[in-house]
Amino acid sequence: MKSFEYVTPSTVEQAVRALGAEGGLALAGGMDLVPTLQEHLIAPDRLVNLKAVDGLRYIRAEADGLRIGALTTLADIAGHPAVRDRYTALAQAAETVGSPQIRNVGTLGGNLCQRPRCWYFRNEDYHCLKKGGDRCFAADTSADNQYHAILGGMPCHIVHPSNTATALVALSASVSVTGPNGSRVISLDDFFVLPRTRLYAENVLESNEIITEVHVPTPAAGSRSLFLEAADKSAFDWAVSGVAVAVTLTSGRVRSARIVLHAVAPIPWRARKAEDSLTGAVLSEAVVKSAADAALAGAKALSNNAYKIPLTTSLVRRALAEIA
Repeated sequence: MKSFEYVTPSTVEQAVRALGAEGGLALAGGMDLVPTLQEHLIAPDRLVNLKAVDGLRYIRAEADGLRIGALTTLADIAGHPAVRDRYTALAQAAETVGSPQIRNVGTLGGNLCQRPRCWYFRNEDYHCLKKGGDRCFAADTSADNQYHAILGGMPCHIVHPSNTATALVALSASVSVTGPNGSRVISLDDFFVLPRTRLYAENVLESNEIITEVHVPTPAAGSRSLFLEAADKSAFDWAVSGVAVAVTLTSGRVRSARIVLHAVAPIPWRARKAEDSLTGAVLSEAVVKSAADAALAGAKALSNNAYKIPLTTSLVRRALAEIA
């Protein structure tokens, strides 16, 4: 790989300055960054090691909700009693990432910002749209596209790989971001972007900004959440489909619901029609089935991934049934 400068700042401000306007990349756990270097997808002039930055690894349950530092490991999140008790979907999502070794090193901030797993994007032999080419190879009828998007995929058919992102969107979370112009808070509903909006990135971060904290608001009374996924293997594999659900029930009726589909779209995909169909309803078998069908309204399969539609419908139905 290309030679690069390696910088280890001790404060967020130093890290932002080290990133500079261009040419620098942030290194947290390195679970995704190192492979992208090895695969020649990126060739930075500088790596900014965040591991020594003070005060970015913590989990605090406060009056206004859960606050998690960006360098907190996935293992810490999965095993934290407050997360498991009140923010169940997040604990379940963190627990399904990779292997125990990866969860012990991988960070929440890095998991949110990982790049797509599309093998045309990852393979240097294919100059695809996301690398400045003129076509999405996954859209070809003869393509190996069984793991690609069935929702929101034009013009690029990647799927977002982050389990924790899906759970956090369902839990109405936001991120605090720091850059040269100071700090800002971004709802995760607005953080991730479709390829038609920003082809060469998957989120709204600028090159010299870093995530410092994730905030998850306190769930309302009667709230329940969970995360389910389906994968080819039971361990150390990326999901082929999944769902995170957060529902608030009052006297047996749905007061609010958020249903977010995983690994079927370039972003964590809000199933808003399904959410709307649940408001005010009792989670009967018929209501759950109708909502699950609505969650996949508009899904369009590629040549080899039509199985994702009934699979994801089933996962939504299972998740809502468990909530009920």
